[in-house]
Amino acid sequence: MQPAAAGNDSGGSAALKRYGPLGILVAIAAVVAFFVLTSGGDDETSGDTTAPESTATEGTTGDGDDPDTTGDTTDGTPGESSLPEGVMTFDEATRLGIADDIDWGERCDLETGRVKVADFFGPACFQPWDGSDNGGETDAGVTGDAITIVYYVAQENDPVLAYITDAIANDDTNAEITETMENLLPYYETYYETYGRSVELIVYEATGIATNDIAARADAVQIAEQYEPFMVWGGPALVGSFQEELMARGIACMACGPSQTKEWYEENSPNAWAIGMGGRQSNFLTAEYLGKRLAGRNAIHAGDEAYHDTERVFGRLFVTSTTAGEAHEEFVEDLAGYGVEFAVAEEFALDPTTIAEQADNIIAKLKAAGVTTVVMDTDPVSPRDFTRAATDQEYFPEWIVSAFLTDTNVFARTYDQEQWANAFGATARSLPVDQSLSGANFKYEWYWGEPAAADDTIPVMDPFPATFYAVISGVGPDLTMENFEAAIFAAEPTRRAITAPSLSWGRDGRWEPAERFEPDYLGTDDFTELWWDPDQVGIDELGEEGPGMYWQPEGGKRYLPGEWPDTDPNVFTTEGALDFLTERPADEATPSNYEPITTLQGG
Repeated sequence: MQPAAAGNDSGGSAALKRYGPLGILVAIAAVVAFFVLTSGGDDETSGDTTAPESTATEGTTGDGDDPDTTGDTTDGTPGESSLPEGVMTFDEATRLGIADDIDWGERCDLETGRVKVADFFGPACFQPWDGSDNGGETDAGVTGDAITIVYYVAQENDPVLAYITDAIANDDTNAEITETMENLLPYYETYYETYGRSVELIVYEATGIATNDIAARADAVQIAEQYEPFMVWGGPALVGSFQEELMARGIACMACGPSQTKEWYEENSPNAWAIGMGGRQSNFLTAEYLGKRLAGRNAIHAGDEAYHDTERVFGRLFVTSTTAGEAHEEFVEDLAGYGVEFAVAEEFALDPTTIAEQADNIIAKLKAAGVTTVVMDTDPVSPRDFTRAATDQEYFPEWIVSAFLTDTNVFARTYDQEQWANAFGATARSLPVDQSLSGANFKYEWYWGEPAAADDTIPVMDPFPATFYAVISGVGPDLTMENFEAAIFAAEPTRRAITAPSLSWGRDGRWEPAERFEPDYLGTDDFTELWWDPDQVGIDELGEEGPGMYWQPEGGKRYLPGEWPDTDPNVFTTEGALDFLTERPADEATPSNYEPITTLQGG
């Protein structure tokens, strides 16, 4: 199929295309668009809500207050730059004593050393490229003035995705998604340094539904042969053939399929990347949560009071994908280390025509086995069918949330509320902030003066260019995938905060055992606890006000691997908990004194 054309509205139910059945990216707050690769590390204090004091772009920028220790890969000797050839940041130039000799251009605030954008987490200033030879065709899909990127979008009328999207009010079409992504690029090319190159964007619409393995492979072949891109953004989340075919052909991709093992990413280095936390990493942190905070204790949060005096009996639901079985076995092994096992573990197919019947059968098994605590590792819509089936069968267990969009208010409101009143768990989701104050929609409207056409979908689109442009700013003119990997691995982890997860790639010691997880090709590293309150009125991820909100205890405190405390869950109490920020934290305030630079608007 030919690339989707901007403005060519083919109709139908597009609805949240980039969520996908397993759209882990939406679990990342929209602020990640600036947070990725742009803030200094602070790994010593769990849940630190102090905003970054400077920027540190993947091993290419220093810390404004201590330039010799954060993000600086040299011994700090004045006169010796730590950056790749052709790259210079404000902080590094300050350290070298040459900042006053450089024309930083209109995008740089010389008082802060950051670009003039309306976001606290704005990136560091890079010295504008001087127009000299940038090496031209440094890699496949790269010329002296262009970088070919393919952005994958799902089929307009995909029935599998319609099952997901019909549950929420999102009417974005593929034409609107295309327009929005095309309009995001001028923003990034204004404020990030690209060394004389611009992204040549090709939006490619899938030829098959989300579960069609054959069509996914054929799409990858066509993309590789017809467009020969430098990188692909996105892909089918339920089948692995798309990313496997791209890897076989040496085409890099970001978040283009189900998460894989560390060995798979190493084998395909430097071409496979993700922004969100992988399924295996999520399982690992969930196992720690279950083992430390729930195992061996009574099911006091179950809806059925008979379970309150019963030691927890665990069951699990997980959706079929090409990597689900292997990931489940790893999860079982991790839990065994805490003395935990599943009494029932059921895999189910994401098939709208059979989901209700599957739910009835699986719920009956869970109830018969005496499962008090159900661990949900599913798509965001099927819990609606499972919770309805549970109520029909008068079965009221604890429901454990463990990511995959079941941790968003907009989807949780669609579940049986009598059941979900007993839902809590662990999630990579950060504390949500009013979209009129920050995030992808706020940034887009600040730059363009009007809302994005795909205003519902942009929060999960924006992390692609946000990550990409931040990395290539630090790579410099010699743009290759090997240098892309070197840059992203060299970075300090992003600062820990409540409005964004902390991200890192490479070898930073966050994930143990290292032989299992490092080098890390997946971004998000930390989790927070949450619980559902069906009576709390608030604003969901699509900006709709209504009853039903997730609370995060301890002011949204987040935990890295190994940090979960061995104590009872801190849930179902509003003391110290937060559900939604109507204003940004004081130490993460949005700058309000900048006007957008519009010279690139219109492309």
